[in-house]
Amino acid sequence: MHCQVPYCLAQDLDTLDRRLIDSYQRGLPVCIRPFHSIAERLGCSEDDVLARLERLQAMGVLSRVGPVFDHARAGASLLAAVAVPDAERDAFAELINAAPGVNHNYAREHDFNLWFVMTAPDEAELEARLDDLEARLGVPILRLPMLEGYHIDLSFPIPWAELERA
Repeated sequence: MHCQVPYCLAQDLDTLDRRLIDSYQRGLPVCIRPFHSIAERLGCSEDDVLARLERLQAMGVLSRVGPVFDHARAGASLLAAVAVPDAERDAFAELINAAPGVNHNYAREHDFNLWFVMTAPDEAELEARLDDLEARLGVPILRLPMLEGYHIDLSFPIPWAELERA
């Protein structure tokens, strides 16, 4: 799961929500019924896990639930960036997030202030997706194909107590 807990929402998350987030930012079970496996470990029902994941996504706490794998072995991917007005960054981020194959979209303090990874089944589809997104955004996309792979752990400890005080 890719998680970003807005400060204003921390108080809306109960202990089970927090355990779900803390336990499965990495290590999502690879099995026929992964959510059942998660439910067993957390001591709740599979339906409860699914409902909570849907609610957390609707709240904007989770941006994505699914595996992260080496896209070069399963298709094509690249890092991309756009330069957008800071006042419109969230609106641009929503458009980017809605595009097929986008993950790891994040803001940076740079002229290119939104960075994301886009994936596709092959290079031709990747280029088509990028061209389509570029047309919808109305700004050029900086395309940075991977020359050498590095593993970056995208899970982060959540400082729940600090978020509650904010």
